[in-house]
Amino acid sequence: MKYPIGIQNFGEIRRDDYAYVDKTALMYKLVSEGKYYFLSRPRRFGKSLFLSTLEAYFEGQKELFEGLAVSRLEKEWVRHPIMHLDLNTDRYDTPDALYSRLSLFLKKQESEYGADADEKTLGQRFEGVIRRTFEQTGLRVVILIDEYDKPMLQAIGNDALQTEYRNTLKAFYGALKSCDRYIRFAFLTGVTKFGKVSVFSDLNNLEDISPLPQYSTICGISEEELHRDFDEGVEQLAEANCMTKDECYERLKQDFDGYHFCMDSPGMYNPFSLLNTLKNKVFRDYWFETGTPSFLVYQLKKTGYPLESMTTEELSTDTLNSIDIMDENPLPLLYQSGYLTLKSYNREFDEYQLGFPNREVEQGFIKYLYPFYTPKVQDKGTFAISNFVKAIRKGDAEGFMRRLENFFANGDYQVMGNMELYFQNTLYVFFRLMGFYVEVERHTTDGRMDILMQTPQYIYILELKLDKTADEALAQIEAKGYANPFADDARQLFKIGINFSTSTRRIDDWKIVK
Repeated sequence: MKYPIGIQNFGEIRRDDYAYVDKTALMYKLVSEGKYYFLSRPRRFGKSLFLSTLEAYFEGQKELFEGLAVSRLEKEWVRHPIMHLDLNTDRYDTPDALYSRLSLFLKKQESEYGADADEKTLGQRFEGVIRRTFEQTGLRVVILIDEYDKPMLQAIGNDALQTEYRNTLKAFYGALKSCDRYIRFAFLTGVTKFGKVSVFSDLNNLEDISPLPQYSTICGISEEELHRDFDEGVEQLAEANCMTKDECYERLKQDFDGYHFCMDSPGMYNPFSLLNTLKNKVFRDYWFETGTPSFLVYQLKKTGYPLESMTTEELSTDTLNSIDIMDENPLPLLYQSGYLTLKSYNREFDEYQLGFPNREVEQGFIKYLYPFYTPKVQDKGTFAISNFVKAIRKGDAEGFMRRLENFFANGDYQVMGNMELYFQNTLYVFFRLMGFYVEVERHTTDGRMDILMQTPQYIYILELKLDKTADEALAQIEAKGYANPFADDARQLFKIGINFSTSTRRIDDWKIVK
């Protein structure tokens, strides 16, 4: 089986006999039931391939669809003129960058259908060339726009530039509404949803299919599709890794499944990681290794967001579906970028709770956050997470605490603002990362974090205080009966009280009771 790694052209996939997951029934449903659509999905999730599939369909390339669902549904196969704009390729760091990209796109269309010197703005030119295309061909135009939001995402942190891009794109996309009678179909994709009150305010007839159950599987690979189309590949992957096929399916599910774009919908696999794993027969974090946008951490730190709340805060539908509030709450940005997904829904209050979709994303994201939320130390080897884990596994509670104390004492602090929040976020990232190697549970009480760590031989109960004493922390362990569930446990138990001083920015007191 040939896996189309990095290939986003539908025609190439079909002509060269690459594996293809048939999404054409959903495509036909779209083109036969509506006209203007928007789809938001994380990066490398198949959006560009779906646009390429639409392009081949509207070009009337019937031969490419033989054996697929649409070949049994479509009878006419009319060839339409197509305008395909891909905003994914440029670096958008100046006002001219976006203007040049849009102008180049329009020049290509104008070279075929003519230009009008009286059309001065980008919106006027777009409107004019759409109209002339219809007049010269007698056929309505198909508009395909890939990664509409790339310029604005790259401008996060530069408010003036983002406003400039927003205004430019708003006027540009507004031409679609003005040319409604000349347009057969329009489909726009992106990672995020900048609200309709901004970019799409002039295009209020755009239907957002991103959260609709009937289109939840339009990109990505479902469990059913994995078993139907890739069973042979899974068998080969299992053999290469000395696993049973059932064990291999379970590992793939844990690593790459779990994306939900509406509640009660099938979980979707990340196609990039899944196909790379099947091709290379090696389990790795392929999607995460392609890069995490720096603007995610920028927004988390800019808003002073408590990281523990990423998987506990409840968000309304309106909040979740727009990143226009990202300067107040970064979670919609994390959700739409694919780092968090829907986990539960409270119908009474119309509120969602988020969580990490799978192991790849959770582990990769926490590792990515680690250097941004922990003290910068020169001797990175001394403070490698593996050394902390080794101490815990061999019952060296003293060594673990000395290392943790020095971790804060030797760090280069460049922390501004709320030191309590800094401490909480640092410990969240630290112990979340520890949790990938030993069993760790975290609980919050009155804004404080207490920790339970377990290995086959040892149990550690840590109580953490701010600007108090280690004795007070140990007293709380006793008062709350944290150790009671382990009274009959044969493992050795350590009770550890820790105090962090916001004035010295370090752990200034700790005690261990065995």
